Amino acid sequence: MSNAAGMRFMTVNVRHATDPSPNSWEERLPLIEMLLKREAPDMIATQECFYGQVKDMLSVLPGFDWLGLGRKGGSGGEYMAVFYRKDRFELLEYDHYWLSATPNVIGSVTWGNAAPRMVTWGRFLDLAAERPFYLCNTHFDHKSPESRVKAAQLMVERARSFDPALPVIITGDFNVGPESEAYDVFIREGGFTDTWDSAKVKIGEGLGTFNNFNNPAGRGKAWRIDWILTRGPVVAKRIQILDDIVEGRYPSDHYPLIADLQL
Repeated sequence: MSNAAGMRFMTVNVRHATDPSPNSWEERLPLIEMLLKREAPDMIATQECFYGQVKDMLSVLPGFDWLGLGRKGGSGGEYMAVFYRKDRFELLEYDHYWLSATPNVIGSVTWGNAAPRMVTWGRFLDLAAERPFYLCNTHFDHKSPESRVKAAQLMVERARSFDPALPVIITGDFNVGPESEAYDVFIREGGFTDTWDSAKVKIGEGLGTFNNFNNPAGRGKAWRIDWILTRGPVVAKRIQILDDIVEGRYPSDHYPLIADLQL
């Protein structure tokens, strides 16, 4: 979807590169490449990439640039890497912060986090629509409910510092479903809309997004733990959970979520 009528956004936890065969990164990358070529997203928000995986993703995304930082600082640890089409978007501004009581401290861990958690965000100009917008990409903690709630509150607070006239899009793996306190913080306190609810067309309504390499249903809709949220003048035309399984193999332990949005 490469015209002014809309933008195609994907969020996907690509799974880090530590699994043995048949789920090794080397075996999964061609499956991811096939999926990306078929769906042709304009922007891809990822979670769990190590730096080597970031470079591998770029190798299968010709014409794309990227934004990110390791959650331990520099190239250390997992990235919340964002890949975007260079002919469609101009990056105007960006930053990173950590989901902790000291968000400006690189690699900081509080609130019971099992590991450092962070947000990578950018203000982009959509060159086709001639309209700027913000994108925030994150990966919440998988163990601590307190961490997830406080992380949501911090993201809402930080989003209030953005230009209020511009749309804000939040993507990520939130490690919890929509029946959660963290979700409520975004929707009720932050004024965000879940594109899964607002999209005119939904594909995959009975699915979750965490397949764990062994569950074709993604563990069911209560496990729709990957979200695309919006605030401001954004219309979701279509959204889909991409439940690809190729000869019994999964591109990742999460299903990608893809949405066609219009500013």
